[in-house]
Amino acid sequence: MYYPAFLDLRGLDCVVIGGNEHAVAKANGLLDSGAVVTVIAETIHEGLQWLVRSKKVTWLNREYKDNDLEGAFLVISVLMSSATNTLIRAEAKRRKILINAMDDVPNCNFIAPSILRRGPLTVAISTSGKAPALAVRIRESLAEKIGEEYSQFLEIIGPLRDELVLRFPDFESRRARWYELVDSDILSLLKAGRESEAHERIAEILNVETETVAMEPMP
Repeated sequence: MYYPAFLDLRGLDCVVIGGNEHAVAKANGLLDSGAVVTVIAETIHEGLQWLVRSKKVTWLNREYKDNDLEGAFLVISVLMSSATNTLIRAEAKRRKILINAMDDVPNCNFIAPSILRRGPLTVAISTSGKAPALAVRIRESLAEKIGEEYSQFLEIIGPLRDELVLRFPDFESRRARWYELVDSDILSLLKAGRESEAHERIAEILNVETETVAMEPMP
């Protein structure tokens, strides 16, 4: 059984080993999380070439070798070589570094879930490495149910969080307001493109002026 967690990678050194299309996705995911990314591979996909030219990642144009993980917080290998992954795992273990080797669970100390993002909302699905394809299908099913209105909702509500604390200092009262917000028809209104009505509904629940909601800056 794995312990689920979301990592704060901002400013941390992370390494991607391998240069194929999977490495592109892994590098971009790390960059989106604010990580400092180094790619180690003899050849790299054009998507990685663009990241290198844009100086978004550092590229070491060679195969992995021992001590390449010095100073790293996390490493992801997209190599299809279990033998090389075993060497990478050994260094990661020695340095107490998080390691994920794609489709090579024995050489991982964490596994990457299938992820659905809607702005600040992140849904992660894992089968504990038993059947990643099932996690993908579940994500696809959820993607049909969880639309961009969830991102809009969070963009509107997020900046109001401090206001809720001030208006409802009692935790139970504040929690009740939160559930009233999420259980209301606000998401349906946003999905239908009726944003001004959604703002009015939020203002009604929070007992504030509609302009207060509408004028809140987006994150």
